[in-house]
Amino acid sequence: MTMIANPVLRGFHADPSFCRVGEVYYIATSTFEWYPGVLIYRSTDLQNWSLAGRPLRRAAQLDMRGNPDSCGVWAPCLSYADGKFWLVYTDVKRLSGAFKDAHNYIVTAENVEGEWSDPSYVNSSGFDPSLFHDEDGRKWFLNMRWNHRGRGTGVNPAHDSFDGIEVQEWSPDAGLIGVPRVIYAGTDLGLTEAPHLFKRNGWYYLTTAEGGTGYDHAVTLARARRIFGPYETHPDQHVMTARFASAHGLQRVGHGQYVETADGAGWHSFLCGRPVAGPRGRFCATGRETGLARVVWRDDWMYLEAGGLLPPVGQGARGGVAVEYDLTGPQLPDDFQWLRTPQPERIFTMTGAALRLIGRESLGSWFEQALVARRQDEAVYQAQCAVLADPPNWQRAAGLTTYYNRHKFHAGVITHEPELGRCARVISCAGDVSEALTLSPAVALPEGPVTLSVKVDHARQQFYWQSAGQQLVALGPQLDASVISDEGGLGEHSSFTGAFVGMVAYDLTGQGWTADFTQFAYQSQERVA
Repeated sequence: MTMIANPVLRGFHADPSFCRVGEVYYIATSTFEWYPGVLIYRSTDLQNWSLAGRPLRRAAQLDMRGNPDSCGVWAPCLSYADGKFWLVYTDVKRLSGAFKDAHNYIVTAENVEGEWSDPSYVNSSGFDPSLFHDEDGRKWFLNMRWNHRGRGTGVNPAHDSFDGIEVQEWSPDAGLIGVPRVIYAGTDLGLTEAPHLFKRNGWYYLTTAEGGTGYDHAVTLARARRIFGPYETHPDQHVMTARFASAHGLQRVGHGQYVETADGAGWHSFLCGRPVAGPRGRFCATGRETGLARVVWRDDWMYLEAGGLLPPVGQGARGGVAVEYDLTGPQLPDDFQWLRTPQPERIFTMTGAALRLIGRESLGSWFEQALVARRQDEAVYQAQCAVLADPPNWQRAAGLTTYYNRHKFHAGVITHEPELGRCARVISCAGDVSEALTLSPAVALPEGPVTLSVKVDHARQQFYWQSAGQQLVALGPQLDASVISDEGGLGEHSSFTGAFVGMVAYDLTGQGWTADFTQFAYQSQERVA
């Protein structure tokens, strides 16, 4: 049995699209409202992965200003054909309510690290698109079809807004050809999405994700002799799921893609979560992550090499991550992303001495926030930043934040109060969809640079501040870190991205007040799944 240590991509790395080009493997993952769009990783051994590219970097490719939380780039599909890479992605403009407004695009590049083309628009009939390159050279575009009309109108009674998997021929020159056809309605688990087609031994295989983004998630497989079907579902219905095994170390298992190695061995990617205990029940502190499982074939059906439906946790210690980022260079380190805007020059600059954040809108904005952050990759970590900031009034602030979305965040910030002058305090929005804020008492600060830090241990979180030559001082109360998770607030089906920690500045006067960050450090501690 072949084992690797899962997850192979830790922290928020959802919806893994998986492909091989020669001896190199690639995984592309969703980024939702975080910019640049899509992360592509490279490996030659399936265990050790490095960031290869962040393809959607221009306004022509992606502009998410105004996109609600958990919208933006859903479920990319990366493939290689005709001497170049093809990337299919959705930009979702609405989450709640009957409509989705999901626009699907294709970009191409000769190499992952280079510039990607301007997008070709394809359709808006649903999300989770993919592109299948058939053996005869024809290309087929797939997506789940969204049905907004209400109960009883869809093809799958379990969840009728998820109206089946749709396929239509597509050409780079002519666009969509013919009419779309629904080829698979899904199983009784419902919520059928994330279609990926591949061909093997004369069969068309259709991998889908079912059961939603929570603990009922699953990888479902079907096959047909013709691309339009009829498709028969796997004898076990699912290839992978943890929905019947709540004690397994990997939960929320689903959404993946099949790849064969050069010598014919089969592997399947999957997303997963590593739950820990919290005051409101279990929660995935590190969001939805990416794993890999070895698969085998019997009677032209795919099965996990280890048997059963549970993907392997694997073995091998990682030891966590410890890194101090250089903020004096010309470019923002690749681990960091920002929210929504294709105009990063409006929210930060690299001065050569610091990362300068240009205060824009609030922590609750869907448009333009000066918030630069990296993923939380383990349940236990600490982070710190050195801040040069002298806010002239209480409408400006800068500091360190643990952030999920506009109604799930904690922030230790330097601000100003009339009776204290420059001061520090904690601002929280603890999963309250009304976006009500909790403010800790303000603490007066001495002049000069201040180091802000945070320690997170599973569901416990504490901010600290420190001036030069002084000891750490706790800032604000101990906080509930489980808020900064999919399950915090309304639960995993309402938000499904991941936790970040990073630097933030805002200026609610609209004048673009700035703050400098001269150092950022992050250290995580691996836990046993």
